[in-house]
Amino acid sequence: MASVVVVGTQWGDEGKGKIVDILTRYADCIVRFQGGNNAGHTLVVQGKKFVFHIIPSGILYDDKVCMIGNGVIIDPAVLLTEMEKLAGKGLEVTPKRMMISENAHLIMPYHQSLDQAREASLGAGKKIGTTGRGIGPCYMDKVGRVGIKAGDLLDDDLFRERLQVNIEEKNFLLTQKYNSEPVSFETVYASFKKFAEKLIPFIGNVSVALDTARKSGQHILFEGAQGTQLDIDHGTYPFVTSSNTIAGNACNGSGFGPAHIDSVIGILKAYTTRVGEGPFPTELFDGVGEQLQEKGGEFGATTGRKRRCGWLDGVVATDAVRLNGLTGLALTKLDVLSGQPVLKMATEYELNGKRLSSMPSNIKHAAAVKPVYEELAGWQEDITGVRDFDDLPVKARDYIKRIEDFTGVETIIVSVGPDRDETILLKNPFEK
Repeated sequence: MASVVVVGTQWGDEGKGKIVDILTRYADCIVRFQGGNNAGHTLVVQGKKFVFHIIPSGILYDDKVCMIGNGVIIDPAVLLTEMEKLAGKGLEVTPKRMMISENAHLIMPYHQSLDQAREASLGAGKKIGTTGRGIGPCYMDKVGRVGIKAGDLLDDDLFRERLQVNIEEKNFLLTQKYNSEPVSFETVYASFKKFAEKLIPFIGNVSVALDTARKSGQHILFEGAQGTQLDIDHGTYPFVTSSNTIAGNACNGSGFGPAHIDSVIGILKAYTTRVGEGPFPTELFDGVGEQLQEKGGEFGATTGRKRRCGWLDGVVATDAVRLNGLTGLALTKLDVLSGQPVLKMATEYELNGKRLSSMPSNIKHAAAVKPVYEELAGWQEDITGVRDFDDLPVKARDYIKRIEDFTGVETIIVSVGPDRDETILLKNPFEK
């Protein structure tokens, strides 16, 4: 039995979906432990593209059990749409294949309205870059102890009572503060009654189910969303998401004891990208950045927004090693760097004549730092057909070795293309 956590090491979009999909073949249970449908995991299997926003990536295996932990916030409409799309492709999602934590909070229509109204009210240069899907307001209600949980759908009187109180308060904010349209109680109640009919069979105690799985010797894979630098506590605040994205939240967000975690795998893209606003020290504004964007297909899986591209940020990588306690790296999109004559990796930042080895917590400082680069030789060969590490070009192997030496963490997976099969598995974290 082994329990493995997979997290993003940068600003998200590192390719977690593909790596989780690969590791799922060795796991019995796959658990999503935080975030909402502001995250998107893209998988390509035998040329077919799948995009998931809430359902764990492991759902493509019909003999696995997927769980949505209490740390996840759920938009029922989005979840049911994902389930319907999978059913249309012959992958029916049943209660035997997926469980929803009774303690997971629900995204309500008023959360989305507030999210969009608040972002619209911010002046130029002050916008957070929210996806407008109600993520922040839902987490605010959770912390404010007025949120509505999936388990509340099991008790109609309780659900109706909490909905009434929330809509009264939220409509006051929408109409009086943001001059926006109010939300109809009857419309929301009616739609969620229909959602409840479909979702109630899936709702249960994920913590108990995981403990049972662990005691029976099953392998458990924990799937994070976004990336380390988007963590609400440790990221480039306030340009972050509304949850803890680092590995420690795998336990909080699922009800699993930390002593039972065996390894933490960090997904590291071979270069760096970011969607939306916020500091990005290694961002490129030249032809190389455009090449990375185009060749890497760098568009957000959730928003469709073009991703900002830059060289590999070693400072961000070492921050991730420290914050997550990484035991292994999964290096993704290495193939995108093929053809670049020279590669660069930021090993430090410079700010006002001083060298920094970690991301500053002061957001103005984080935006002002200049990367200190180390140059490495690139390679010209197409590596998408490589399936053995020793068959990679020498300079590609040198690049990987330098990343390992700099971060102090071994590489266990190398992705050389978007498809499931375009992968080199060096070490299986489920094999102790």
